[in-house]
Amino acid sequence: MNEEITFILDAAKESMDAAITHLEKEFVKIRAGKASPSMLSNVKVDYYGSQTPLSQVSNINTPDARTISVQPWEKSLLSEIEKAIMNANLGFNPMNNGDLIIINVPPLTEERRIQLVKQAKAEAEDAKVGVRNARQDANKEIRELDISEDLEKNAETDVQELTDTYIKKIDNFLGVKEAEIMKV
Repeated sequence: MNEEITFILDAAKESMDAAITHLEKEFVKIRAGKASPSMLSNVKVDYYGSQTPLSQVSNINTPDARTISVQPWEKSLLSEIEKAIMNANLGFNPMNNGDLIIINVPPLTEERRIQLVKQAKAEAEDAKVGVRNARQDANKEIRELDISEDLEKNAETDVQELTDTYIKKIDNFLGVKEAEIMKV
């Protein structure tokens, strides 16, 4: 096969891998009933005038399946962290006991589970769009090459097969996440 085509296919594969990686990160943020430190990954705390990720100013643990504890490295940050968690709009009610912040993760209601499934489907659709954009870019680059029609068609077929493989992966991830969310 032509070296340029191989390069284009590798670049498309890389872009599609990036879409899957992004999807996995987004799925971790969608909670499925169990407490996880990653639920607070988007929380930023005002630390001496700059917005700092919560994980860089505190220790985040899950003592049990329904509780997250946040222990700041500086006690003076307790109220800032509490405020940041409230402002992140995650649906949590942090409790400050003077030493650490305890967050009880409420069990999911059926209505909330349905919302989370919709959110997961939207993230999966975004990933599919990323994969399709990679396909479109690869096909465009292939058409710009100075190669025979047969070689061009074969390369476009390879790109389509790659796309189908990644779309299937995304659907599988979504199926697993959906089952995880809906499991009571």
